[in-house]
Amino acid sequence: MKTVNPQNVNDYIGKHIGTSEWVLIDQNRINQFADVTIDHQFIHVDEEQTAKTPFETTIAHGFLTLSLLSHFAEKSVLVMDGIKMGVNYGFEKVRMMHPVQVNKKVRGHFTLMSVQERVPGQWVFKYSVKVEIEGEPKPALVAEWLVMQVV
Repeated sequence: MKTVNPQNVNDYIGKHIGTSEWVLIDQNRINQFADVTIDHQFIHVDEEQTAKTPFETTIAHGFLTLSLLSHFAEKSVLVMDGIKMGVNYGFEKVRMMHPVQVNKKVRGHFTLMSVQERVPGQWVFKYSVKVEIEGEPKPALVAEWLVMQVV
């Protein structure tokens, strides 16, 4: 995580800001997410039945991959000097591009697209985020993510 002051934040627009650490998507994580979201579709939790599909094994929920963005961002995005809090502000776009098979690792890549001070002390950062799957040519997910920081 890089600390930035308002005077030079625009210097980062269009630049790759950071890449997160890898996170393993194992069956336990998928099952816990299924329990929390009450989404027990067989492609996520039934290894035997999923073996008969084109996936050949269970896959992570797309929303599980999306939910990891906050974790990926912890050490990968810019933080305004004097920040009091940061909150999710929404998405301009989210696309789930490729399924994440069980026991694959994923990580996030962040590029700053824009930053705007909405009102004094409230900054909205817009990131282009790509979630890479280890060993796969296509990303799991691409998004334009809005994060508000209050200083």
